Amino acid sequence: MLLTTLTALALAAAPARPVVLAPAEAESIATAIAKDREDTRAWLKGAPTSYLATVRRVDFLARTSLSVGRAADNDVRLDDPSLAAHHLRVTVAGDSFRVAALDDTAHFVAGKAVQRAATVSPSSIQAGRFALRLSHQRFPAIIVFDPRSPRFADYKGIDYFPIDLRLRYVLPLIPNPHPDTTVILSTRGNQRRAVRVGWFDFMMAGTRCRLEAERLLEPCVGEHDVAVFFRDATTGKESYGVGRYLDPQALADGRYVLDFNLAYNPACAYSEHYNCPIPPRANHLTVAVRAGEKDSHYQH
Repeated sequence: MLLTTLTALALAAAPARPVVLAPAEAESIATAIAKDREDTRAWLKGAPTSYLATVRRVDFLARTSLSVGRAADNDVRLDDPSLAAHHLRVTVAGDSFRVAALDDTAHFVAGKAVQRAATVSPSSIQAGRFALRLSHQRFPAIIVFDPRSPRFADYKGIDYFPIDLRLRYVLPLIPNPHPDTTVILSTRGNQRRAVRVGWFDFMMAGTRCRLEAERLLEPCVGEHDVAVFFRDATTGKESYGVGRYLDPQALADGRYVLDFNLAYNPACAYSEHYNCPIPPRANHLTVAVRAGEKDSHYQH
């Protein structure tokens, strides 16, 4: 037990170096990253769940429920003749939402089931041609997706830095001995609560770097989910001005893969209808992380 503890401390004390990959493994990883980038471009270009499909956001604010339908007096008006004038009522129910039909002809689709009433977790439902994302994050809202969104005409691809596997690390998460609750500010001015679970220490461009890892205290965030929100010397220049995100991949031995080639922009880089975490000041790196997603300038 003592040896295990000392080994863990030794690992934590030494910042990680980039992982050394065999040629075949490096080629396989690079191919997978390239395919994921092409899939993401295709999704953004025309998928009904694309960021460019968003046309409206309605926050609940002090209200506990919102009405949805074709009539102008609804909280969320949907211009679709297949919908009833007053089609649905969506009510916040703790960490979930209660969705109920308001008209004898009204229904919605949750998952693959046609429903007239259901309690659903934060997710998407279908009403006519529209998808309604029931977003919680402790600041509930309905985000409307339209497959006929005019924003699709703005599509201009996604820019990425070249794949550089020298910016891929396998490293331990240095645990926070006293996991504390912190506040993560968001792009809509909300204060989102999170647990600071620990830190990743690594070397990049000859500089010792540290990134803190958070777990947002929000519905649908798993007990072991870890997120990294960061800025670097490319932020606001080559990469998106708010910052970028990275999802560490847990390994069976307790370590994580931290691959900056997988760094991605938050949804608010593409649409005004999202509420995105802003990287904490502790995660402002002085080095330039030229890996992952660039700023394709969908939002100015």
